[in-house]
Amino acid sequence: MTKKMPPVVRDHALQIAHHEMGHYVMARALGFATGGVTLTVTMDLRHHGGASITLARSISSIGAMKEHLEERMMVLFAGAMAQTLPSKHSSRKRVDKSKAAAILKGELGSEQDYAKIREIRHLLRNLAYPDTDPASSERIAAELKEITDRVWLRTQTIVEALADTITELAGALVDGMVIVEQWGRAADTYEVVLTGEMLEQLRSVQAIPALSVRTDNCSDTGQHRK
Repeated sequence: MTKKMPPVVRDHALQIAHHEMGHYVMARALGFATGGVTLTVTMDLRHHGGASITLARSISSIGAMKEHLEERMMVLFAGAMAQTLPSKHSSRKRVDKSKAAAILKGELGSEQDYAKIREIRHLLRNLAYPDTDPASSERIAAELKEITDRVWLRTQTIVEALADTITELAGALVDGMVIVEQWGRAADTYEVVLTGEMLEQLRSVQAIPALSVRTDNCSDTGQHRK
């Protein structure tokens, strides 16, 4: 069915598929429970996509809370970063940092992700720097920047390391799109649903490495879960 999809529609669908699979793959790598991924694109390039991610987790300490918040930020960052990955084969798939930032800030969509990130980083800063004077706006801004830059860089590293998996899954998502029959008017919408069970059966999903983020200090990097 995607062979009949106009090239401009397919290209747009691939961008959004990259975005949703960025969320999905990062969530899987960081140990979040995941469900299905959906995508809808119309002929006039309106779209809706979603990756089902379960946020319920056991959090028994402040350290675990910091880790959870940082990992949640990474999942949110990953969508915009993955959207900038080239879909065609290349020797090294790199994130377009300026484009990813524009996507997050609303120029190309994803404002909701950015709003959540802004809330989460304040919570993370409150936990990481409890002794900072609330009236010290310059210091708070510097602390927020340190957290954001560190999480951004960590996310970029993982997205680029798992770029082939993200693009492969995005391609599979778009390849599964079918046109929806509309009663009484011309069909103009393509859609697809890959359920959690369908995704679990894919070798590329099964091969996603298990990672975690340690937050004992500001320079910690991810470690493989044992």
